[in-house]
Amino acid sequence: MTSSNDASASPVLPYQARGSLKGRTILMSGGSRGIGLAIATRAARDGANIVIMAKTGEPHPKLQGTVFTAAEQLEAAGGQALPLVGDVRNDGDVAAAVAAAVERFGGIDVVVNNASAIDLSRTDAIDMKRYDLMQDINVRGTFLLSKLALPALRKSSNAHILTLSPPLNLDPKWAGMHLAYTMAKYGMSLTTLGLAEELKNDGVAVNSLWPCTLIDTAAIRNMPGGEQIVQAARGSEIMADAAHAVLTGSNLTADSGGSTSNTGNFYTDEQVLRAAGVSDFRPYSLGAPEEKLVADIFL
Repeated sequence: MTSSNDASASPVLPYQARGSLKGRTILMSGGSRGIGLAIATRAARDGANIVIMAKTGEPHPKLQGTVFTAAEQLEAAGGQALPLVGDVRNDGDVAAAVAAAVERFGGIDVVVNNASAIDLSRTDAIDMKRYDLMQDINVRGTFLLSKLALPALRKSSNAHILTLSPPLNLDPKWAGMHLAYTMAKYGMSLTTLGLAEELKNDGVAVNSLWPCTLIDTAAIRNMPGGEQIVQAARGSEIMADAAHAVLTGSNLTADSGGSTSNTGNFYTDEQVLRAAGVSDFRPYSLGAPEEKLVADIFL
């Protein structure tokens, strides 16, 4: 399972970038910590402009990082950052974030739909407020941010929407395990599928990215037994490198998911990085042997 929480410390990693995000403007939902912040930090190292819209304006009692500390980290890494406190469920907040990105940086090249809520409860146990939260953040939020950014994206020569959601695996196993969460994450993936087809002649690439293994995050560490669980995880840097490869076009070969098209793909981090030349994934883990890593869901 993945979540958008704390990024891990970065070792020397095997990914060698073939392209750069220098000067491109990225609008990201969430991103004050975790996988989203790792993706944003990797882009900032290239000199990208990053607009982060997240709810965390004040420190969380259990999770480190706010949208403002994230912006400081991005600027220290070499990028320009615009932190915005906002809720992807709120139409006005999303519209304001799009407008602020265009006003500050002159346009939008990339949208990263990173914000996501998770609850793995079975149907009889799920609280309907949690159900609504996942639908509102995961599905509606992804659709809304993508929709409102389209006019700006169509003006970009490198337009891309990247959503952190899984391949559409219709094995009943995944619906049966946690139906409410599966519906919410697959709603994000259906947005990728539909927008890729809808925008295929508009010069806007639309793809999804998902990790093959559990990713180390503060949310998982805060779970009962979380400190032990994450020892069988990889760090968020693997998703950051994979996202960088997707957004710079470094992975666009038939080896990455079996498609030569740059849109409508449901990539995994390993597929993307193998196509970019990575063969040894051990530096991304927290020390567990590769065969002992915990596989992520939906694969």
